[in-house]
Amino acid sequence: MNKVLAGIPLLAENITVLSSAKQYATALVRLIESAQSRIYITALYLQDDAAGQQVLHALYQAKQTNPHLDIKVFVDFHRAQRGLIGDKSGQGNRDFYLEVASQYSESIAVYGVPVKRKELMGVWHFKGMIFDNTLLYTGASINDIYLHQAEKYRLDRYYQIQSPALCESFCQFLQQTFVKSEFSPQLNVATLPNKLQIKNTISKLKALLKTVRFNFYAQKPESLAGELSVVPLIGFGRRKNQLNQQIRETIRLSKKNLLIFTPYFNLPKPVMRDLRSALKRGVEVTIIIGDKKANDFFIADEDKFSTIGIIPYIYETLLKAFLKRQQKYIDNKLLKVRLWKHESNSFHLKGIVADERWHILTGNNLNPRAWGLDLENGLLIDDAKQNLLPTLTDELAVINQHTTLISSYLQLESQDQYPEKPKKLLKKLRMAQIDRLLKLFL
Repeated sequence: MNKVLAGIPLLAENITVLSSAKQYATALVRLIESAQSRIYITALYLQDDAAGQQVLHALYQAKQTNPHLDIKVFVDFHRAQRGLIGDKSGQGNRDFYLEVASQYSESIAVYGVPVKRKELMGVWHFKGMIFDNTLLYTGASINDIYLHQAEKYRLDRYYQIQSPALCESFCQFLQQTFVKSEFSPQLNVATLPNKLQIKNTISKLKALLKTVRFNFYAQKPESLAGELSVVPLIGFGRRKNQLNQQIRETIRLSKKNLLIFTPYFNLPKPVMRDLRSALKRGVEVTIIIGDKKANDFFIADEDKFSTIGIIPYIYETLLKAFLKRQQKYIDNKLLKVRLWKHESNSFHLKGIVADERWHILTGNNLNPRAWGLDLENGLLIDDAKQNLLPTLTDELAVINQHTTLISSYLQLESQDQYPEKPKKLLKKLRMAQIDRLLKLFL
């Protein structure tokens, strides 16, 4: 991989993989309570619910105990100012941030990153939480489901990495790009910029994001004594997108096997082309995807079905069409597709592993939205000696407890088998060709 030869040195023993949402919840609170110098948390949202309250109060309490602790939280600017889908009351999570801030004398900073003027056109989807010299890298946000506070959970991947250099690179990036630039307003203070000010801020931030990169001292693999290296990546926009380029290069250069995690099946066209090419050259491809019933938007009760509930059905029709076209690769064992489903829980895994050497950890959902609209990031880990293979094997063993191997596209439901309301809505969308437009934003 010519473009990624230099990275931050890393030892396999400094990587720990958590296997459940409950472990993530426990680790998150423990890391907050034990931090001595800095806590930088990035998430799409920090929700006003039991989990969010526990985490936000833990952050403030840590600050009261140690006023010198540098605590910064980064969430999406627009998402923080609305409630859950369908809830039009109040100012969303911002009200929550203001209320909690009023209860403490020592303040922390909660920043809202305004990636685009509207959520539909792109959001803050940056991942990574820094606690002193520990990076907790996960695609999960902070709410009851992600932290498994009640009956349901949303499964993600959770990598805990000890690396002073990597954590410093993350903190410098966040500090320079979003804080010192003043391009991310604080949400837990009384006054926000007006619409015109935000519009101007977004224009400046977008221009900056097209050129900005992580800074770190890189070492060539030959100087790493056979251990790992890690490269932090940023991804924004369709052109010169560092993360997108690395995703494509990783798939293109795979020779033996390729493992892809994605919660939904709606691959960007360039990724789909690269995937087909990999199959044609004999690469064994495994894709682990969430079943439609493990989708965030799946509505089990047809009486409560609403338009948003059509999303899982659109994904399944795309997957079924793909499987039908690639059935010959399924038959000759080159393509393995596993669907994850566990009771009424949901699936949120992302990432790529090529030849059991190159690992891309990311929050990127590998869909058109992530490819061209959202602000994404990722980590490329080069494991030339496959020191991480036992860790990956253990991670997969837990995940595959709830996956089903698909041997034929016929195993997936056809549209005729769908409940009446989703079936009718799909037909309407197709007749109006709205489904094609929707795929660009899903």
